[in-house]
Amino acid sequence: MNTDLTQGNPTKLLWKFSIPMIISVMFQQLYNMADSVIAGKFAGEDALAAVGSSYPITMIFMAIALGCNAGCNVVISRLFGSKEYRKMKIAIHTTFLSVLILSALLTIIGFFASSAMMRLIRTPENIFIDAREYLRIYIYGLIFLFFYNICTGIFTALGDSKTPLYFLIASSLGNIGLDILFVAQFHMGVAGVAWATFIAQGVAAILAFSVLLKRIQSIETDGKCPIFSAQLFRSINYIALPSILQQSSVSIGNLIIQAIINGFGSSVVAGYSAAVKLNTFAIATFSTLSNGLSSYTAQNLGARQIDRVKHGYRAGVGIALIVAVIFFLASFFGAPALIRLFLDSDSTALALNTGIRFLQITTPFYLIVSVKLTTDGLLRGASAIFYFTASTFTDLLIRVLGAFALAPRFGADGVWYAWPIGWILSLLLVLSFYFWGRWSHDRSYSETA
Repeated sequence: MNTDLTQGNPTKLLWKFSIPMIISVMFQQLYNMADSVIAGKFAGEDALAAVGSSYPITMIFMAIALGCNAGCNVVISRLFGSKEYRKMKIAIHTTFLSVLILSALLTIIGFFASSAMMRLIRTPENIFIDAREYLRIYIYGLIFLFFYNICTGIFTALGDSKTPLYFLIASSLGNIGLDILFVAQFHMGVAGVAWATFIAQGVAAILAFSVLLKRIQSIETDGKCPIFSAQLFRSINYIALPSILQQSSVSIGNLIIQAIINGFGSSVVAGYSAAVKLNTFAIATFSTLSNGLSSYTAQNLGARQIDRVKHGYRAGVGIALIVAVIFFLASFFGAPALIRLFLDSDSTALALNTGIRFLQITTPFYLIVSVKLTTDGLLRGASAIFYFTASTFTDLLIRVLGAFALAPRFGADGVWYAWPIGWILSLLLVLSFYFWGRWSHDRSYSETA
């Protein structure tokens, strides 16, 4: 069901809108973690390290998909908020056509460059073959990854956070079931983990696209809507390209960090792979709340209701802080038990201790990063691209430079110390942008649409 986010109490509205999104991302991360848990438990520490080693590369493709999601979400939210339904339909058609071409190109490039990318991040030889195989199978399913993320972005732009939840629950349960079948029963190893993700994601993408198509067709408009608009393509890219650059730069930064970690050996890689999946669970939840606030902001700016945006921001920060406290308590005090979920009885003490140290160093700062990402969401929804991109690049630059500077002295712990330092400084920057207030006067969207 489509929801008009320009009406009603902002706090209650955001809670109602956010809860299905939180549950959605939990299921999404559940099956992402299931890949690593099942690989580690049934195929061994090296299999866990192989899946984890290719993870930063897969996140580059995910970053591009999320950037496309952000671009269409903000533009479509504003058109929906301003009741320009015909233009909204054209924007949706333009998005899908563009993404179809982009995903095909990335599939070809990614397949042929997979070995070079694994070499670039210094993947240990004992896990190289498995890591490359996982990456290639993942690349086969890029069209499903892109289409599913675009469908999710459009559903949330229309104020519907429940429909994506239903698809994610089914996809997550299917992925876990296939993981167990392929790895535990058929002993397919890392390849089984990858094919399980491919199938589950493919089914979810096809079903989401079918439901969205019917939803869009039910919205009445005057005249036939063309399948492409150069003008709207530029408007979408005005948001999408900086978002892709932002997300990709973060992923490239993670690649650099992964290369540093790979130098400590496969046991450290395995421990980090487990811990970073848990960390990604938390960060993805904060980012999802941020995306919800982007939709809320875009719809209300489309309706020229700036005071509602500010009220919604305060409510969004409150929701994010509550979620951050929950993740901190669970991850900090439950670190040993959580890391052991990913490791089998033959795993080394080094792998376990690496994962625990990562969580104990980073999780106390979840309150910081949750507010930072929430503020990013408002700025993105306001089309204040420069501001939220600058805060992200600050975080990235500090984490990468900090990892290089601290690793020689503190070992792997030095890499972990760089994370909260980056979060703190980027939060100070993005809050200065918010309180400066220029975002509320940004007219860049209207000039490009």
